[in-house]
Amino acid sequence: MEQRRQRAARLFAAGKVSLAEIARELQVSRQSISRWYAEWKKGGSHALRAAGRAGRKPKLNRQQLQQVEQALRQGARAHGFLTDLWTLPRVAIVIERLTGVHYHPGHVWKILRALDWSLQRPAKQARERKPEKMRRWHTQTWPEIKKKLAAARLGSSSKTKAASRNAPPSAGPGVPKGKPQS
Repeated sequence: MEQRRQRAARLFAAGKVSLAEIARELQVSRQSISRWYAEWKKGGSHALRAAGRAGRKPKLNRQQLQQVEQALRQGARAHGFLTDLWTLPRVAIVIERLTGVHYHPGHVWKILRALDWSLQRPAKQARERKPEKMRRWHTQTWPEIKKKLAAARLGSSSKTKAASRNAPPSAGPGVPKGKPQS
């Protein structure tokens, strides 16, 4: 975009074409060209330079981010935690230990996303889990429950719906059978 603005500045300085023609040539809106022209008149082509990055500069540089990623790959236990599960507060602690930069745990997620890390939750399993009983439940008990649910679903308490799939459809909502609609 800055290249377009600088080209526009050269065209403004030449003064040979109208603002509308410059807008067409650069494929930008006439409003943008008008705004650029006003800025150019005030400060020359220097006024049309890019403003730079928006927002605050990051607290961690690339080298520090690589250092954090290497530490995370070592696992949480290598950094004194009881389990190998990384949580946002734990990552924030490791970042502060390694770099001296304090981050709120809620912001740590943005850093992890920048490192291409994704959310991974451990599968929760009961300690009393018995695979043999689970297999039996899936193969025998669950199919019986599904059959009962399907059989119970046939009837309807609605006056506007048929009682079962096999019954003839009603004449319409709120219209008793046998009476013609007017």
